[in-house]
Amino acid sequence: METLNFEYRGGKPVAGSTPSTLVGVVGSGNLEVLVERQDLAGACKVEVLTAATGFGPIWQAVMDDFFDRHPLADIRISINDVGATPAVVSLRLDQAVESFLGGRS
Repeated sequence: METLNFEYRGGKPVAGSTPSTLVGVVGSGNLEVLVERQDLAGACKVEVLTAATGFGPIWQAVMDDFFDRHPLADIRISINDVGATPAVVSLRLDQAVESFLGGRS
């Protein structure tokens, strides 16, 4: 197992009252994503717990792309990964944010 942490700044706070959203399943080739509203001094923090070690640069690229498309602030994202491909990770992240924002993204 490997734990990766990413932090982004310059995002926008999101409106709404949803405290958290969980999407996905922990299973082979899949992952779960938890999105939580937290006071992080304007940061968006991401923690990835993955069974596939040695893919930090790929995770960095996927998370950079995600933050470019969804510049969030004061949001913590926790990911439990069991070998999902980058495409599946991106889809799950989009699904989680859309659910968290109540259909707005």
